[in-house]
Amino acid sequence: IHLLFVFSRLIFGTLYPAYYSYKAVKSKDIKEYVKWMMYWIIFALFTTAETFTDIFLCWFPFYYELKIAFVAWLLSPYTKGSSLLYRKFVHPTLSSKEKEIDDCLIQAKDRSYDALVHFGKRGLNVAATAAVMAASKGQGALSERLRSFSMQDLSTIRGDSSSTVPPSVTVRTSSKQSQPKPSRSASEGTGSSGKC
Repeated sequence: IHLLFVFSRLIFGTLYPAYYSYKAVKSKDIKEYVKWMMYWIIFALFTTAETFTDIFLCWFPFYYELKIAFVAWLLSPYTKGSSLLYRKFVHPTLSSKEKEIDDCLIQAKDRSYDALVHFGKRGLNVAATAAVMAASKGQGALSERLRSFSMQDLSTIRGDSSSTVPPSVTVRTSSKQSQPKPSRSASEGTGSSGKC
């Protein structure tokens, strides 16, 4: 029976009134427009109340059948349920409390904006702190990884040092030996030039 209620509410409580609301807006018929606006206000209040009554009264016999009958009563052109409820109860109540409701809504909007800004700033601070910590940890991990690679490379070089180091040493020694030779030949050349 719950599925029957959901289906009937979807068709008769939402789609049917939505289509006729569209027709009222399209035709610009003020009377129809006001009628459907009253319906939507009552339907919104019904949906809000239904959220709580479903929790506490769903065990009540014929609960869903009564809800289907209530939606049909709201829509019926003979009973004009939504217009009756709006004119008798909702309009007088909202008219008398309108200023208080507006003030509460403005305060709630300001508070929610302030809370949003506050939490946004805190969220950005937390994200920035997390990013800095991750970067510093990442940099530490990166430097550790580079060190491990460097140590590994050095150990590899040390392992191969018997083959790689002597040629560089011999090159250095040969370059050192080549420098004194020209100086000796230069001294010999100067000696021979002194003899001539």
